[in-house]
Amino acid sequence: MNGLRVAAGIGLILALDIAPAIARPATYRMSCASAQRLVQQQGGVVLDTSPTTFDRYVSDVRFCMPQQALRPQWVPAKDNPQCFIGYTCIDPDRGWRRWGF
Repeated sequence: MNGLRVAAGIGLILALDIAPAIARPATYRMSCASAQRLVQQQGGVVLDTSPTTFDRYVSDVRFCMPQQALRPQWVPAKDNPQCFIGYTCIDPDRGWRRWGF
């Protein structure tokens, strides 16, 4: 019985190790309207904005943590290099203005 458990455990580890990562929706592969619609429908969603960058975008402040504020965001879309996607949540008391945001 212990041998069966060990074999099952090894099988699970191997399955998890080779399981493909779940891909996030990529704004640069969809139209601006599709990306906007996704944020509006989900309320808050993590999206790739390039092959190496991603962020969480929200439709309004209800999808942020208490005390957070909204910052408007524009992202590259397939049909628009400056697509207004919605907002990101920011902590206004963390000095975000000093970085030019």
